[in-house]
Amino acid sequence: MIYLLSKTPWQNASLCTVLVGLQLGLLGVLFSPHASAAEVRVTDEVYLQEVGWQRKSDVPLRSLAVVAGQVYAGSEKGLFLLEGDRWLPQQAVTNSLGHLVVKETNLCAISTVGIHRLGPLGWRLIAATGIDAVAWHQGQIFVAQGKRLSQLRGEVLNPLTTNESPFAISHLASHNESLVLQGEGRLTYLNRGRFGGKDSYGFPADQAWDWGDLPSPNVRDLLSFRGSLWVGTDQGLGRLRGMSLTRVDGSAGLPIVDVTCLAAGFTNDLWIGTSRGLIRHVDGAFHYYAGRRWLPHDHVRALAVFGREVFAATDEGLGVIRLEPYTLAKKAAFYEAHLEKWGQKRLGFTHKLEYDEERRAYVREMSDNDGGYSGDYLAAQCYRWAVTQDLVARREATNTFHAFRWMESVTGLPGFPARAMWAKGEVGHKSMIGSGGYPAEWHDTADGRFEWKGDTSSDEICSHFYSVSLFLELAAEGREKEQAVRHLTRMAGHLLEHGWKLVDVDGKPTRWGRWDPDYFNTDEGRHDRGLQALELLSFMKTAAHFSKEARFQEAYDRLVGLGYPEYTLRQRSTFPPEDIAHFEDQLAFWCWRNLLRYETDLGLRALYRRGYERSFEIVRIEQNPWYNLLYASLTGNDGDTLAAVAHLREWPLDLRQWSFQNSQRADHRTPTGYQSFKGGRRAFSPREREPMRWDSWTLAPDGGSGGKSVIEPGGWLLAYWLGRHSGLISGPASHERSQITVRLDEIPEGGAASYDGPPRPAVP
Repeated sequence: MIYLLSKTPWQNASLCTVLVGLQLGLLGVLFSPHASAAEVRVTDEVYLQEVGWQRKSDVPLRSLAVVAGQVYAGSEKGLFLLEGDRWLPQQAVTNSLGHLVVKETNLCAISTVGIHRLGPLGWRLIAATGIDAVAWHQGQIFVAQGKRLSQLRGEVLNPLTTNESPFAISHLASHNESLVLQGEGRLTYLNRGRFGGKDSYGFPADQAWDWGDLPSPNVRDLLSFRGSLWVGTDQGLGRLRGMSLTRVDGSAGLPIVDVTCLAAGFTNDLWIGTSRGLIRHVDGAFHYYAGRRWLPHDHVRALAVFGREVFAATDEGLGVIRLEPYTLAKKAAFYEAHLEKWGQKRLGFTHKLEYDEERRAYVREMSDNDGGYSGDYLAAQCYRWAVTQDLVARREATNTFHAFRWMESVTGLPGFPARAMWAKGEVGHKSMIGSGGYPAEWHDTADGRFEWKGDTSSDEICSHFYSVSLFLELAAEGREKEQAVRHLTRMAGHLLEHGWKLVDVDGKPTRWGRWDPDYFNTDEGRHDRGLQALELLSFMKTAAHFSKEARFQEAYDRLVGLGYPEYTLRQRSTFPPEDIAHFEDQLAFWCWRNLLRYETDLGLRALYRRGYERSFEIVRIEQNPWYNLLYASLTGNDGDTLAAVAHLREWPLDLRQWSFQNSQRADHRTPTGYQSFKGGRRAFSPREREPMRWDSWTLAPDGGSGGKSVIEPGGWLLAYWLGRHSGLISGPASHERSQITVRLDEIPEGGAASYDGPPRPAVP
């Protein structure tokens, strides 16, 4: 499906270059009329979005250089040049290669037999001798051989001094007009032909600093960068400024301290290779890249930077991270196009993909909660429509809304929606596990073409009430309004008529469908009653608000008389740790939204607000953008909007859920100003873990599925468009077409085949 949706001067240009985009609403309203001065508003400025690619290698890569866009890599089997997907051996350099040294277009390779220089006629051996370290300094190549230094002049190595260094030299670096030597845990300068200098008392000294010490004598690399000399060791970084040497390790935020190599970036960023991944240091923060999302192997041996691309040589090949100018608006366009191109839409629902080993391809997953997860996409499209008046957004919202109506109509039980729908004979993964580990309950539809999944839980009801309420507020037109109100009242009526229970086809309550006082008197119910009370109050208040039917307000008043509001004060249970289900926070925030929006009684609002403030403080450490932006939009308080926007920016474009491991990191600490109430110490960036649904937990250090699942981005789109609608995120600051729209060829190939089963039947 191809769209051109931007309200921009090029909107009527030729469609020879097809753009997939979003109507950006640049001329529309940027701020909510309900916005408070306490809210933090973030402009959608251009930022750098990481895009990764890799090239596997049969041999471990040990050194790296990029010259005029050509990638060279050294190994124990010599030098290789990357041509497309292949590594081509360079026949002139077949010995074990330790260093590649590049200055502008000058490239030298240092092998076990000497120095090879690349010239117009190819590679040439110009110095046949063993070399331990090499560096460009003052426009010349300087080399170390044991304790001696030489300079390459033409094709001849000339000794610089007749004396020797006090230690065997392992590394050389040009720093602040001086040549720095390192070896045996020591660091000094070449001082007017002599090694080292004198201390303040006039005694000979080879130490290059007056204060501090190296993190470790085991030095791996030196780099002069922005006035400081950076020293990479197996215990962190040393930073020499003037004559003060400071240590940078986990306490300073360095994720991995076993540093292997260093490289200067293309702006003010420092790139740090480690034995457990790659790190970017920029603007005082460390960004961590590890696992198969970014690298073919985590042990980084060498680094090179060319343009806005960073190249990492590893034991299993080359990992490349390209940083592209993006806006959140462009990212939203990318994810919309990804849903289409990767086959993540079907029958009005959005789906995660799973890898099918037998077919050797991705297929759609029919999950335990298709309605729940698709509710995020319905809500996102409602916000998008309200912001942009984009007809595609309303079409998508309406399509998912009618899919929800279908889920309720097929069960034959008024107000009882199915969990998921399956077309007989379709290709996909049909969930065969039900609630509590019991077998899934699939039932035939009346027409025999589909099956619907029963034993519906509170998850589905919460999602339906949240997203359909937004549909009514923002997107429904004409007869859709009546249909949406009826959808909500049928569900509320079912619970009211069955004594606050969700009753299945067998006449019994479903496993997770009880909100009645008797349930609250059980051990399980006492643990759940804060959330369950919140849910039921929200359902009844929402039904009363939209339908104006007295029965729902009367039911709500009965719940108030039973003490249900008091249970919401401590809605979130935080103990015992083994019973904490993090997905329950999403259910709660769906319900908090409606309850706080529709309740008008000041006393009850004050009580609910206290419960909501407690719940938000518990999850605030997670820096979940949907929680944060929803809180800010409902209360007018600052909901850590900056952290929310950072999270949205840091989502990877690759939506595969690669395995990740952060438990080995040295920077495990709770940030100042936060408390952890549900376990864990800190939130991890999406670039460091995986894209996620909002029922996941950002404090989990390890996880993933090895790339065998592909998440649908409905949650991201919901948070972004909520931010836009509430005025917490502005429209894009840039009008550059490449930074706000996406071409189809920018979406990578892959995904599941398009759905080819029977169409969704119309619902009266």
